[in-house]
Amino acid sequence: MRKKIVAGNWKMNLGLDEAMNLASELKVKIDNQLDTGEAGVGGELPEVIFFPPYVYLSRMLDIFHNYEGVGVGAQNVHHNEHGAHTGEVSALMLRSLGANYSLVGHSERRQQFGEDDELLAAKIATALKNGIKPVYCCGEQLPERESDKHFQVVEDQLKRGLFWLDETQLKNVIIAYEPVWAIGTGRTATPDQAQEMHAHIRKLIMEKYSAEAAENMSILYGGSCNAKNAAELFAQPDVDGGLIGGASLKSDDFFRIIQSF
Repeated sequence: MRKKIVAGNWKMNLGLDEAMNLASELKVKIDNQLDTGEAGVGGELPEVIFFPPYVYLSRMLDIFHNYEGVGVGAQNVHHNEHGAHTGEVSALMLRSLGANYSLVGHSERRQQFGEDDELLAAKIATALKNGIKPVYCCGEQLPERESDKHFQVVEDQLKRGLFWLDETQLKNVIIAYEPVWAIGTGRTATPDQAQEMHAHIRKLIMEKYSAEAAENMSILYGGSCNAKNAAELFAQPDVDGGLIGGASLKSDDFFRIIQSF
């Protein structure tokens, strides 16, 4: 059975005191939930993954050390294991800290830093080799959606960036669908639009690998998901959770999203 997941991507936000206050507030809320056994609206407790900036990784790992159902990951990872790459961080470094996830291919990395699917495939290979589970992001921009090319765009991103893996390797990957036109814009794909694309992704996995691989793949929605719309999005049969941006910076909002299953 595939995991339900709520992941918080803090991006390049928060000073140290703000970051630690946010983490501490969420730790208290998660502790209370674990103590009471209180689940979400549908009775499920999702896995929670935090993606803080690199400089806060060690602090976050200390706060959530050995917490069952809580993971900490990086927002990016280099495609080489070591070398003369000033300013970069390797999968080996992340794993030595205790991190267990990394985002790969977030739309902001694709757009602002020119990362293409070939590079992202190399990042996935290095991450998996070093025990880091990639959260592979894919999604279309507004002109591609409006010209009815969105299914093909996502299919191409998956085929070039991810579908070179074998089925055993694929088990250690999470997919996040990000309609780029809905990130940080206040616009959100409707539940039907999200479900349609998630079902398409699952169908592609089934065709490339197997029905079992498709059924076991967690596919997250990552386009302006918030405390108000999360429950309706998560109720869709192929939406397994969310990759949350702005709403992950507010403890009350993020915790309400966690409880939206």
